Amino acid sequence: MNTLLVLIGPTAVGKTATSFAIAEHFGCPIISADSRQMYRGMEIGTAAPTRQEQTLHKHYFVGQLLPGDYYSAARYEQEVLSVLEKEFPKHPTMLLTGGSMLYIDAVCKGIDDIPTVDEETRNIIKERYTSEGLEQLCNELKILDPEYYRQADTKNPKRVMHALEICYMTGKPYSSFLSGEKRKRPFNIIKIGLQREREELYSRINQRVDAMIESGLMEEAKKLYHLRHHNSLNTVGYKEMFKVIDGEWELPFAIEKIKQNTRIYSRKQQTWYRRDEEIRWFHPDEKDDIIRYIESEISNTSL
Repeated sequence: MNTLLVLIGPTAVGKTATSFAIAEHFGCPIISADSRQMYRGMEIGTAAPTRQEQTLHKHYFVGQLLPGDYYSAARYEQEVLSVLEKEFPKHPTMLLTGGSMLYIDAVCKGIDDIPTVDEETRNIIKERYTSEGLEQLCNELKILDPEYYRQADTKNPKRVMHALEICYMTGKPYSSFLSGEKRKRPFNIIKIGLQREREELYSRINQRVDAMIESGLMEEAKKLYHLRHHNSLNTVGYKEMFKVIDGEWELPFAIEKIKQNTRIYSRKQQTWYRRDEEIRWFHPDEKDDIIRYIESEISNTSL
């Protein structure tokens, strides 16, 4: 049976180098599971693979969207399944890697069949978010769908807005569409997680942010400034740079905030991963052990 390798881990842990080693060994393309690397013009701030790296290893879902394009985990699920159907006859082992937890779960477990939001409803909620703010939308969600409100990340505008869009468009609570049932896939899934000690990971995060600044993150943010209201740019790195451009923050302060917010995001990722008992954990330096483990698991499933 075909196998999907899923390589995950917090930001800056070392997924890119490990994914290249795995792709080289199995001779397979790489499917990105990074919801921000999909957008063009955001290469520095998202640490997207370079053109040279994409020449060495074919990548899917990198730089295919404009910052203003609408995208969802449900669409990602369907498009990845289409890619796998096309690639598996040529590459019986495929690799999916990234840090967007919802996107990974969409491929591995499936996502509920939620109605597509029409443009009019989306624009209404977007305008209300702009004029009334997130707190007011959260208060309304608490009334319309108290069940979802109890579990929602109420600090995430996209999640709150989407739930309200569904409530308004269907007249039903968003939670009524969430079954939570795991879908069966016509392929095996092997999950590999990368982890480092906290101090080591935080040091790498700080180094990555410094490298982004040196590579021109501020210049990239200036080019994207006119698009800052789009959800794709509600992202660590760009949000802080926009405050510098607006004159609210000085650059050194913004750099430290990027590092701090990236560390916070890495902790959220690790909390999400701890729920999944199917992940086998390794240090990124254990690449030979990772490949031996994968080969052993593939061999066992083929018996």
